[in-house]
Amino acid sequence: MELNALRQFLVVARLEHLSRAADELRVAQPSLSRTIARLEGELGTPLFDRSSRLRLNDAGRLFRTYVERALGELQAGQLAVAEATTEGLGTVRLASETFLTLTGPLALYKRDHPAVELELQWSPAEDMARRLRARDVDLCVASQPIHAEGVAGVRLFEDAVGVAVPRDHPLAGRAPVGLHEIAEYPFVTARAGHWLRRLLDQLFATRGLAPRIVCESDEHSAIADLIGAGLGIGLVPSFARRKNPRTPLVWVPVDSPDCRRTVTLCWAADGHLSTAAQLMRATITDWDWRNDQAGDNF
Repeated sequence: MELNALRQFLVVARLEHLSRAADELRVAQPSLSRTIARLEGELGTPLFDRSSRLRLNDAGRLFRTYVERALGELQAGQLAVAEATTEGLGTVRLASETFLTLTGPLALYKRDHPAVELELQWSPAEDMARRLRARDVDLCVASQPIHAEGVAGVRLFEDAVGVAVPRDHPLAGRAPVGLHEIAEYPFVTARAGHWLRRLLDQLFATRGLAPRIVCESDEHSAIADLIGAGLGIGLVPSFARRKNPRTPLVWVPVDSPDCRRTVTLCWAADGHLSTAAQLMRATITDWDWRNDQAGDNF
């Protein structure tokens, strides 16, 4: 089996769509279809169901796990050789759902290890286990623990999530507010895939509610400004109160024990971590998260 064919298979398996996979890979769709067909021929079984639309089947999911491990080990080997034969510490690749939380330890790491090149990538939590196993990244910071085979992790801190409202809003000054109360108001939030949006959807769905979303933003720093402009209310972690002290908002706690996040650092449990990545892991885990979260309201 050719390495390029295996890499192409992983893209098709992730997207479950041939034309989008061909666009991402920058290859012709007929060529990609032949590559997948050859793989299936070598394995002696289909990897996808093709009844209504392309879907990874049980054999495909099993094969994907081994391909991720194999290509991940190859990538780890390349990094280990590069680290052993070149001067300096190399590169560390960190994926996170938000980098606002990490500005302190990242600044400390860069100060202590200026020769290391940092690659910071946004990633939704559902992609992190796959990316760690495939060695696309060295470390991931997720808003909740990642329970997946081959992934190790450590809890960094727990963070209450409340609702941010303008200072003249009827909910301002309330402590706490119930989910049925906030369901009456329009929401400004992140797009689907972001942890804040997932939390909002989960909180409402478990209570048979649906949030009335009037604005979705990829610019997460703009969410507070849009709330302050009176467009709606929105969930905001307590950590953000100190990071945005001048925002004209009031942070109101929500009367729900599951309205919170557990920020977790994860890595591949059975893989080689470069010296640069090990130092990054130590910097993040040793950071004084308790004092870093201290701060007043908006």
